[in-house]
Amino acid sequence: MARVLSGIQPTGEMHLGNYLGALRTWAVEQYENDAFYCIVDLHAITVDFDPAQLASRTIDAAASLLAAGLDPAQCTIFVQSHVHEHSELAWILQCAATMGELSRMTQFKQKGTTTESVRVGLFAYPVLQAADILLYDADRVPVGDDQRQHLELARELSRRFNARYGDTFVIPEATVPPIGARVMDLQNPTSKMSKSSRSELGTIMMLDDPAQIARKLRRAVTDSGSEVTYDPAEKPGVSNLLELLAAATGSVPADLASGYHSYGALKNAAAEAITELLRPVRERFAELSGDPGEIRRLLSDGATRAGGVAAATLSRARDAIGLLAP
Repeated sequence: MARVLSGIQPTGEMHLGNYLGALRTWAVEQYENDAFYCIVDLHAITVDFDPAQLASRTIDAAASLLAAGLDPAQCTIFVQSHVHEHSELAWILQCAATMGELSRMTQFKQKGTTTESVRVGLFAYPVLQAADILLYDADRVPVGDDQRQHLELARELSRRFNARYGDTFVIPEATVPPIGARVMDLQNPTSKMSKSSRSELGTIMMLDDPAQIARKLRRAVTDSGSEVTYDPAEKPGVSNLLELLAAATGSVPADLASGYHSYGALKNAAAEAITELLRPVRERFAELSGDPGEIRRLLSDGATRAGGVAAATLSRARDAIGLLAP
């Protein structure tokens, strides 16, 4: 059985892109693999954040994972900061990484240019992400397109460490879902769906009610002409709607196009399909939110299991580089 690991930040309510691109895949893979899923709260503090909200958002993130179908009896769900080995291995790997490698990270370039003072944590967080992965001997890591560069860094650091100090880390492989891995903004279909969208109409939240979903899809940007065809380059708006409908129904976007003769009909079909897709998630989240104590208990159990694996890996890394055992 392969070891799979992935993580998600506790930055507020999750959106449809999070669900289609990650959570739904995780729910399936937990039955096929030895799966570890981490709420990466240490990554959340590399940019401006509200300390008063961080803990509650971490609980909400856990509730979202559980509502999306993750089962603690089938996988390990835990909070990154609850397993101290993440921070210690990150420092060891920082001593193997180079400034040039981190300077070339696309996400750092994007985020670092929006502020006058860039935090060291933002610069170095791909190394922490590498530690997250390597601690658990992950064979495969489900990632979105925007995280592939970071996974390549983890692969390079594991190869470099192994070459210098002996076989210590498993070299992970990336897996990307073919449909729904990159869900685009409804108001700007050439940009990825995000909570930071300029218009709230562009993003379907995972807990939106049916009326909100229908409203956002009715107002989704389409393209010139009236023919429904799947052509992401020439018709990004319509193609985005077809991709959403395909992801919600398990179909192929190009095959769906011939079944619709107007943009309105396509939008209505997408609204109905996404509403039904998210209905059980929304209902389960409401149940879980009523018992935060149980969520904390499950996270504690997950941290205990994760910590056992992480401690063994960290011990190997410490031994490999000659750190004196405590």
